[in-house]
Amino acid sequence: MKMGIIAEREAVGRAAREHAKRSVHRHIGPLERDPLELLRASSEGRVRKLVPLRYGRMLASPLAFFRGSALMQAHDLSLVPNTGMAIPICGDAHLLNFGAFATPERQLVFDLNDFDEVSPGPWEWDLKRLVASFVVAARHMRYSRGVAETLVMSAVNEYRDRMRQYAEYGALELWYEKITFDRMIETALTPEARRLIRRGMEKAAGRTHESMLDRLTQRSGDHWTLRDAPPSLFHVNGVSALFDAEDDWFGPGNGRRQVGKLYDGYLKTLLHDRRELLGHFVVQDFVFKVVGVGSVGTRCFVLLAVDRREHPLFLQIKEARRSVIAQYFRSPAPKHEGERVVEGQRLLQAANDTFLGWSTGPAGRHFYFRHLRDMKLSADIELLDSALLTDYARLCGWSLARAHARAGNAAVEIAAYIGRSDQFADALTGYAFAYADQVERDYDAFLKAVRSGALEARTDDDMAADFRI
Repeated sequence: MKMGIIAEREAVGRAAREHAKRSVHRHIGPLERDPLELLRASSEGRVRKLVPLRYGRMLASPLAFFRGSALMQAHDLSLVPNTGMAIPICGDAHLLNFGAFATPERQLVFDLNDFDEVSPGPWEWDLKRLVASFVVAARHMRYSRGVAETLVMSAVNEYRDRMRQYAEYGALELWYEKITFDRMIETALTPEARRLIRRGMEKAAGRTHESMLDRLTQRSGDHWTLRDAPPSLFHVNGVSALFDAEDDWFGPGNGRRQVGKLYDGYLKTLLHDRRELLGHFVVQDFVFKVVGVGSVGTRCFVLLAVDRREHPLFLQIKEARRSVIAQYFRSPAPKHEGERVVEGQRLLQAANDTFLGWSTGPAGRHFYFRHLRDMKLSADIELLDSALLTDYARLCGWSLARAHARAGNAAVEIAAYIGRSDQFADALTGYAFAYADQVERDYDAFLKAVRSGALEARTDDDMAADFRI
C-alpha cells in the first residue's frame, strides 16, 4: 500500500515532463516587453519622494537592478512553460534573500529570510530566480564563465540531491528539519569555509536588541525615542519626513494614534502566550524605515518597546502588497496580504519568528509584524572567493529544497520530475546565462532612462545631504 502510493506520486512527477520537458527550462521566452513600463508599474502606490531612492539603489549595478525588479522576472517566467506543479514559493529567492537568524531557542540557523512575494506558484520559478542571481552576481564580481557555471550546477544539483533525500522523510522528520550552523560546519568542504561559519556565529551573537539600543535611540525624559537618520529613518510627522500631501496617509500629528490602532490589530492575530509576552512591554516610539532595494518606497516602520527593566524589543512593521507571483500566476486571492506573508513564512521557514503577525493600517493598507534584526546575518558575497561562493550556492540550494519539500508536500513528485541526471541542471544553466544577458540589457535601458532624465534616481548620500545644515 505504502509503496503503491509513493510509486503513484513518482509517476505524477515524471508525467509532468510531458507538460514541460526538462530541456524546455533552458529558454527565457520571447521577451518583447518594455522594462521601463514594468518598472514604473512596480513603483505605483509607493511613497512618491522615495521612488527616486529606489531607482538610485537599483542603479548601483546589474545585481542591484535584478534585486529590485522581482516583478519583471515574474512577468517573464509567466511566458514560458512551467511544470504545472504549484506549491507555496518564496517568489523572490535570489542569493541575497538567504541568511542566518536565531530560532526562539537561540539556535543559529540558515534559511530563506524574505517572504514579501510568497504565493502559490511553480516550484521551479524560485530555482530560476536563484540561479539567475548567481550568474548576475558572478559577472558583477568579475568571475569567469566557468565559475558561474559551477555556481549554478552546484545550487541545482544540491537542490536535486536534497529533494531526493526529503522524498524519503516522514512528515514530522521533514517538519523538524533545520540547517543549523553546526550542520553547516560539518558539511563545509574547506577549512576556510568552516572558519567563516564560526566567525559568522560570533558576529551574529552580538547583533541583539540590547546592542541596538544605544546606537538607534536616545533617552527623552521618561521615554526612549528613536533617532532620525534620513532618508533611512525618520518620524512620520517630524521635520525629516519624506511625505508630501498625497503620501502622508497618517494626517497631521496623528501618527501615534494610527500606529496604536495598527498595533492593537496585530495583537489580535497572535497566540495567547505571545500576547502575554508583549504585555510586559510598553511602546516607546516608532519611525519610518526605508528598507532593502525592491521594497524602497513601501511603508515600513520600526517600533521600539521596553520591558519594566528597560530591556528593548524592536519590531518591524512592513507593508504587504500584492505578490508579484500572484500577478502572473493565477491563485485564490488572499483574505489579507499581511496574513499571506506570515502564513507563507510559517510554512517555508524551518523556525519561525515569535512575533509574526499582521494588521490593517490607515487607508486600508495591509501590514505584517516581525522581529527586527535579532541575531540576523547576511553573507557579504563581495568577500567570498569562488570556492566559498560555491559552498554558499550549495547552501542556498539545500535551503530552498528544504523549504519547498516542507511547504508543498511534493518532494516525491519534484524529485521524480528532476531525476538523477544533470539534464535539469544543464537546462537551468542555459536559462541562467540567457536571463543574465536579459538583465544586463534591461539594466542598460534603465541606465539610459536615468541619464536622459526619463527616470529620476537619487543616492542615499544625495538625499541625506538635503537634511544637513
